[in-house]
Amino acid sequence: MYCREVKKPSRGFKVSIIGAGPAGLAAAGYLACSGIGVEVYDAMPEPGGYLVFGVYHGRLPRRSVREGVEELRRNGVVFHEETHVSSKLLEELLSDSDAVLVATGAWRPRRLMLPGSGLPGVMAASGYIVSFYKWRLGYSKTRPPEPGRVVVVGGGHTAIDACMVSMDMGAEEVYLVYRRTRFEAPAGPMAFNMLEKRGVRIIELASPVEYIGGSRLEAVRLVRMRLAGVDETGRPRPEPIPGSEFTIEADTVLEAVGLKPTPPPSLTGLGVEVTRRGGIAVSRYHMTSREPLFAAGDVVHGASTIGKALKSGLEAAKCIEEYLEGRLRWIPPGGSG
Repeated sequence: MYCREVKKPSRGFKVSIIGAGPAGLAAAGYLACSGIGVEVYDAMPEPGGYLVFGVYHGRLPRRSVREGVEELRRNGVVFHEETHVSSKLLEELLSDSDAVLVATGAWRPRRLMLPGSGLPGVMAASGYIVSFYKWRLGYSKTRPPEPGRVVVVGGGHTAIDACMVSMDMGAEEVYLVYRRTRFEAPAGPMAFNMLEKRGVRIIELASPVEYIGGSRLEAVRLVRMRLAGVDETGRPRPEPIPGSEFTIEADTVLEAVGLKPTPPPSLTGLGVEVTRRGGIAVSRYHMTSREPLFAAGDVVHGASTIGKALKSGLEAAKCIEEYLEGRLRWIPPGGSG
């Protein structure tokens, strides 16, 4: 799955990869099959990252991911699961490796921060999905809380997956609330149609404005939206319609409104440059401000598709190979070359 060709003989180089998601796995496959020793460090209990713990199993079967990981093991890749890369370990990797690649993805959820956001029952959809799969796959004995009446907020694939997971958890009813229409949604109208056939109630052109409750969530107040003009992304811009507020009862809200890049906290002490959006700053060759530290995937460009992350990891691996061979000099962010 991740190996480009028949493995070449060992060339004596060693590369450490932090993150076993799609970018890290793609890079590991290319490098290992190029005869470069690879060790992968990841905080989760098995390799795969969001491919295993963050995507609904009906959309991406775990079997194919695990088969790819086993292929990497057969080609000499060493995995260190449940390993948080501390500042000390990162310094050791930079010292002992010919290059280090950070591919930790985008795990930190964006939140709406509405009145009532702190109520029990209001949570990030991504966190709920990850806790569900840790439990479902046997890595946690803690079953996620019963969802009851669920309101999922968002129009991307995480929102769709949150609806599916909620139904698998036995939700009484599931609403999907999106501030635009299904035709502007990142997940697309087919995903919305599929949910409707499964019994999900979809409310388009609406957005939450308040979460209501006492000791825990009891209801969600929403406002109707209309599309007017375009926003910075080129999509129709939603704006609230005054006086159109309405309320629906809910026990659980799952916000699926985006994910932020998650560089390892240990990078802070190294003075590694980050962008204003929180991603690791890199040059066109995936080189950071600290040699020989490279970065690729969602930790650089923000949450994206699996395909984009795989491509980024592969491109970074090729740059690492050229760097190790002496065919590519170190060019930090903002450098010329």
